[in-house]
Amino acid sequence: MLMNCFSNGKRSCNKFSIILILVLQASSCATNKGAFLEIDRAVGKADFSQAIEEIRRGQEGKSAVYPAGNAISLYLDKGLLEHYAGNYRESSNDLQFAERLIEQAYTKSITESFFSYILNDNVKEYPGEDFEDIYINVFNALNYYKRDDLEGALVEIRKLSASSGKLDMLGRKYEYTDPATGEGLNDIVKRETGIGDFPETKSVNFSNSALARFLGAIFYLGAGNTDSARIEFEQVHRAFNTNKNIYPHPVPSSVNAARNVPAGKARLNIISFAGLSPLKQESNFPMILPFRHPVFQIANFKIPVLSRRPSIITKIEVVIDGANRFNLELLEDMNAVIEETFNARYSNILIKTFIRTILKYVASDIAVMQTVRQQGELAGLLAAVAVRTALELSESADTRMSRYLPGRAFIGGINLDPGTYSVIINYYNGANIFAREEHKDIIVKSSGLNLLRSVNLN
Repeated sequence: MLMNCFSNGKRSCNKFSIILILVLQASSCATNKGAFLEIDRAVGKADFSQAIEEIRRGQEGKSAVYPAGNAISLYLDKGLLEHYAGNYRESSNDLQFAERLIEQAYTKSITESFFSYILNDNVKEYPGEDFEDIYINVFNALNYYKRDDLEGALVEIRKLSASSGKLDMLGRKYEYTDPATGEGLNDIVKRETGIGDFPETKSVNFSNSALARFLGAIFYLGAGNTDSARIEFEQVHRAFNTNKNIYPHPVPSSVNAARNVPAGKARLNIISFAGLSPLKQESNFPMILPFRHPVFQIANFKIPVLSRRPSIITKIEVVIDGANRFNLELLEDMNAVIEETFNARYSNILIKTFIRTILKYVASDIAVMQTVRQQGELAGLLAAVAVRTALELSESADTRMSRYLPGRAFIGGINLDPGTYSVIINYYNGANIFAREEHKDIIVKSSGLNLLRSVNLN
């Protein structure tokens, strides 16, 4: 139990003092959010080339927008913006590099010691989030399609959907085991600290992405592999059936329509990414603790939480040659996927923050009570206030993440005679069109895949 920390004598006191020094000396490498203003402004105007240029400028000088410990966010954000700008090869290069960094960070975490494990995440390299790792493959698959490489696109999708792929691994990545002893987290904490009271953690209820499955299905159709396409179309329905928290809405009618194209017709599929994904914000969770000095009896646990960014988009309309009109349907609420998949690492962060904060308060309380015994109550109070201030400054939530993932994915489609068409995509806010994309001379072929991608992050 928690108060067992006080019963282990001098050995525990020395250990906690070492921990306190370690965590108080660590410096934060959090990013100044104001540094993103120019990038965000360009993204808001859909000037993605300018946004990429602002990132380049922001990395110059001493105060980089993305510090050295945040390389994953840098390459992920740049890769997404390159994709939106139509620079598909550059986007692939950036996204693949971000993916390698995430894999290296996970491999490194498996071998770290217990006390390295509980260090504040802000003093370590940002390891990336599961939702970032998942959507890297989705956008890289689209990059490969745009580069006329369907097999490359399918390789990216299979990284997600295959047995023991990324989706299958969710929830198991953060089951910490000491590399030296093989002990689980609970046993390590009880042995090293005497702490046995853990906060409640969250489980992950997400194992199948309708977006990834739909893309896989139409990529397989485009490659002429109808049997594999059939399996992926079935998996779209399974994703809706087994993940009701993510997919409370109906399966889009265009899912079935995409697999049943009349003879002599060609299918034009359209996917649109709308709005922006949530961002992390620091949140304080106070807790009453049974320490002896009153200054330490209320501890602040600083945890990152996700906050959604509202989108003004209420409807997305497609107009073909000024005549045929239809609305796109919601396929995947990426906001919900991001929130759900964050649960796995959130539980990991929560436990680490709990352990680290308790250890710091234990060490502080022991040291201050010794000051009280040796120098009196006033000296003890002054020491407690000073140490408490240092404790508060030493802790901050790690709010690093990608800023430019979309919030929702919509799909639609139409069966047409093979030929060349003009396509207009209207983005509505209420009854008003606030943005319009015009695509001229879109060739719709009778064989292969016809896929048009649109994006509006407002």
